Amino acid sequence: MEIIKQAEKKTFERDVALTKTVADIIENVKKQGDQALLDYAAKFDKIQMDTVKISAEEVQAAYQELDEETLQAIRFAAGQIRFFAEKQRECLKDLEIPGKIPGLMLGHRMVPVERCGCYVPAGRHPLPSSALMGVITAKVAGVKHVAACSPAFHGVGSIHPAVLAAMDIAGADEIFCVGGAQAIAALAYGTESVPKVDLIVGPGNRFVTEAKRQVLGDVGIDSLAGPSEVLILADETADPRFVAIDLLAQAEHDPNAKPMLVSTDRALIQKVEKELAALLPTLSTKDVAEKSWSDNGYIYLADDIDEAVEISNEIAPEHLEVQVKDAEAVSKKLLHYGSMFIGDYAPVAFGDFVSGPNHTLPTMHTARYSNGVWVGTFLKAPFHQSITEEACKALAPACMKCAEIEGLDAHRLSVELRLRG
Repeated sequence: MEIIKQAEKKTFERDVALTKTVADIIENVKKQGDQALLDYAAKFDKIQMDTVKISAEEVQAAYQELDEETLQAIRFAAGQIRFFAEKQRECLKDLEIPGKIPGLMLGHRMVPVERCGCYVPAGRHPLPSSALMGVITAKVAGVKHVAACSPAFHGVGSIHPAVLAAMDIAGADEIFCVGGAQAIAALAYGTESVPKVDLIVGPGNRFVTEAKRQVLGDVGIDSLAGPSEVLILADETADPRFVAIDLLAQAEHDPNAKPMLVSTDRALIQKVEKELAALLPTLSTKDVAEKSWSDNGYIYLADDIDEAVEISNEIAPEHLEVQVKDAEAVSKKLLHYGSMFIGDYAPVAFGDFVSGPNHTLPTMHTARYSNGVWVGTFLKAPFHQSITEEACKALAPACMKCAEIEGLDAHRLSVELRLRG
């Protein structure tokens, strides 16, 4: 392997000041409730509000501000996401089976969490897709109450109309104009307006991520996500322009985004670099994309496709594109990734918006042991066992001996008394 280009800096790390700032925000929200949320909206978003809760009238007004083409695109994306989530839900079934011993029944149930919070960021552009990904998947899983939160979008004075409409189309039960660490604190501990939830999902900036880390344990979270990533696996058969634009598509997300190319062909790498230079100036997002590629971009030259696969599996990227000969066969060897896009006509953009699988995915190598948000994120599988007197007698000797080994006398006696009786 040869590294042709490597990142100039580390894209994500916590610091003491961030930890302290977020802790102070969380504590203030716990003490002051809604008033803290309103104060932070004035401080960070420069807006004055009487309440953080979005009314039904505001939601309906958002539809009037959007053209029909925008609404059709949101509804199309919603349908795709709902279809895939429903198929995932069909795979997750209750279990009720007889044990190996007569009189013993074993099983589990698929039980959705009762309340969840879906966070939707508001950066340089509105993100209705994040609203759809979180809320729809939760509702398909059977979550009774979904609270959706997003900060005021700059220049709008409230949540962006496209995001509001997406939240409503997705089926959010309540919507709140609140963002940042304060939104996570409100969902985790509750305020006069924002309900306390059992689980918080959704991407966010480093303040949101740090807040999720600090409230974990008091509430469940989906993951601690870092900057977005793509790894493109390409050989001599790949189209260099496709590869280049897909790297830039990832780079334009954020200055800290991490675009990576792993190729078995030096000539292709050289062609991709030329295409990058040609395409970059044409983008309206060129400043962000250029910084991301310059600071965080990687290019690896692998000796062969097997080494390329090894590199990818070790990195475990959030998004993985496979643009090689026999892409389907190679994809079977790839094990660690958030979401994979197979073939020359499968850019990450489809997964971000409309193909169906969730786009809230593991980053920073965590795909080696975790997966993205899916229907199962919102489901628990508590176990149960039904034991007759016959099964009790069969299980008792080994159980009592195990209790004796571990020094748990009451455990042993709880079985012995049943044998006596």
